Amino acid sequence: MRLSAVILPIYRWAEGQKIWRRAEELGFHAAYTYDHLSWRSFRDGPWFGAVPTLTAAATATERLRLGTLVTSPNFRHPVTLAKELVTLDDVSDGRVTAGIGAGGTGFDATVLGQEAWSPKERADRFEEFLPLLDELLRQDATTRSGGYYTAVEARNVPGCVQRPRVPFYVAATGPRGLRLTAEYGQGWVTYGDPRGPGDVPLEQAPQVVATQLAKLTAACEQVGRDVGDLEKLLLQGSTVEKPLESVDAFVDWAGRYQELGITELVLHWPVPDSKFDNDPAVFERIATEGLSQLG
Repeated sequence: MRLSAVILPIYRWAEGQKIWRRAEELGFHAAYTYDHLSWRSFRDGPWFGAVPTLTAAATATERLRLGTLVTSPNFRHPVTLAKELVTLDDVSDGRVTAGIGAGGTGFDATVLGQEAWSPKERADRFEEFLPLLDELLRQDATTRSGGYYTAVEARNVPGCVQRPRVPFYVAATGPRGLRLTAEYGQGWVTYGDPRGPGDVPLEQAPQVVATQLAKLTAACEQVGRDVGDLEKLLLQGSTVEKPLESVDAFVDWAGRYQELGITELVLHWPVPDSKFDNDPAVFERIATEGLSQLG
């Protein structure tokens, strides 16, 4: 099992670079950031762009993998996103993971002036978005016409450092999203029940993920793929579980999900006076000692 972190893009770079470097020093496998234009309770405070932040982080670190968690069609187009990912992969010398999902409601869903998409339209768009992005990242020139997204002789030379392209970690819980994960993903992302923490009692949280994993396994079987080929990533912070209260709490939490088949846990870097307000000293102990205490 691997341990990674999410560092919100809320810091001016003079401070932010210290956090990304510290994530590497603590031995995290990867550090991700949210690809939003603003987000929830942080909307009225500092919030910087994901790709520029990750590019800066690539120059400030040497070993740490970097990624979006997650980017979506809400304000992205596959043609421009592919160009940014190719560039970021080059700057980081092949350390990028593209976390990708269909997106949701919220500020990003309407910031460009569009009406919020229905769940069906969101799924329809993602079903077109992901294959086009895959194609753009695999070849020098791409032309494809779609109902939502079109590319006309879109060039991506010299292509990705990672071959055949940067890995996709797909966030999905519904049938179409899980099928796309099985077809295009190198990893799968979940944060638990999409309804939110208030709807799922503490003791039921692991079973939610177990049920999702069973559906992912079925989706892989349908396309002739071994689910074991996929990394399974669990993002902490969206359930009533509190694994960052102590090292022991983390070990208990991590052990439950390791048994289910989760291969990567992602913890939110502490942010004072927010929903991610956790003790930095405990967080660093978890980072350096937590996984070694798993049975």
